[in-house]
Amino acid sequence: MTPNKKAKILATLGPAVKGIDDIRQLVEAGVNIFRLNFSHGEHADHAQRYQWVREVERQLGCPVGILMDLQGPKLRVGRFAGGKTQLFKGQAFRLDLDATPGNDVRVNLPHPEIIAALEPGMSLLLDDGRLRLEVTAKHADAIDTIVIAGGELSDRKGVNVPEAVLQLSPLTAKDRADLAFGLELGVDWVALSFVQRPEDIIEARALIGDKAALMAKIEKPSAVQHVEAIARLCDAIMVARGDLGVEVPAENVPRIQKDIVRVCRQLGRPVVVATQMLESMRFSPAPTRAEVTDVANAVAEGADAVMLSAETASGDYPLETVQMMSKIIRQVENGPDYQAQLDVARPQAEATASDAISCAIRRISAILPVAALVNYTESGASSLRASRERPKTPILSLTPSLEVARKLTVAWGIYSVINARLGKIDEVSSTALEIARSQGFAGIGDTVVITAGVPLGQPGSTNLLRIEQLG
Repeated sequence: MTPNKKAKILATLGPAVKGIDDIRQLVEAGVNIFRLNFSHGEHADHAQRYQWVREVERQLGCPVGILMDLQGPKLRVGRFAGGKTQLFKGQAFRLDLDATPGNDVRVNLPHPEIIAALEPGMSLLLDDGRLRLEVTAKHADAIDTIVIAGGELSDRKGVNVPEAVLQLSPLTAKDRADLAFGLELGVDWVALSFVQRPEDIIEARALIGDKAALMAKIEKPSAVQHVEAIARLCDAIMVARGDLGVEVPAENVPRIQKDIVRVCRQLGRPVVVATQMLESMRFSPAPTRAEVTDVANAVAEGADAVMLSAETASGDYPLETVQMMSKIIRQVENGPDYQAQLDVARPQAEATASDAISCAIRRISAILPVAALVNYTESGASSLRASRERPKTPILSLTPSLEVARKLTVAWGIYSVINARLGKIDEVSSTALEIARSQGFAGIGDTVVITAGVPLGQPGSTNLLRIEQLG
């Protein structure tokens, strides 16, 4: 399990990945955590893929994370009498609660919460932003609009409302059923779609409890405005650039991405950059130069993980895509200015023993030729604080909990080994050095930095740092 990259790869599973052998190849190529997308597929499909991942984890002897991605509320127009209509710039068009099929002047909008939230002057986006309407009047059961950007509109196309906060839970009845199934299955992470405000995280956390870690997907303008409060309440953030790129001007997405990465780094929350990273590799064995640059920029900014969606779920080249993403990550991380860029964006430390030790680790690894940092952790919190500092050396996280190890698969630079809880302080160094050697992190003569908490086995007690040499 010797690491050759620090940024992690999150890959989506789908029909393109057909069995255990495919999963194993993807892990060996660089995937650290897999995504089960509950917008598609049946429960039986997800259960099968879950079992494949767990079997590969057992075969390889290293933790592999599994994230379930909830669909969230899908806002759509109703149906048309002819299956579709053509909207022209400047024409009037009504959206209402009438369930009868639509025509060229109106269509059903089966979402009263949208009608309640919209006001004259606000925009309404249809079909992934291809059509844009502006509200001209609001009624109890309808809104009148004028077409700003026209085109063909067909049955059940999606609706985006970028300028309003909807009084709508991010968890539909389907999501609640999916969540119960996923938690029973044993997923490590839950990704929450359609987050608008901090209260959405509180609602989801009440259902999830401590059964899985919670990742908030930032894809709404209102979530961008509250991203720090949302990040404080969840365990990780996903920059979901698909819907985000529909709801905000496309030219704003790079800046928003940078801001979210910065906030998460400061708070010590893992951050995933997602959507269309190597999109052309769905149908081509090679990416575009722009896509390579996109992945490289996310890694250079300090993202914990980069995500593949349709590229691995339904594309023609899932393995080649992961191999390419791994190559890009390694190329960036081996660059002469990579560490300097991370150090410039270094977050402000908090006045805690854990942060003081994490800062010391970063400084030590910059001064000495440290082969590895070995960190004993019960909850994973001290490994995440060390990761937040982005040290030059990889972080070998020793934990007695397989669940903790799986959750850490999304975090930058952390590679976990399951190790029984120590009982004696004099075992700390010898055990750490032996595991660092056996896992390929260090060899004879290498320097290893070891951190732990005394008393042993007590979460939140990291207060010990040792510099040892492997003899």
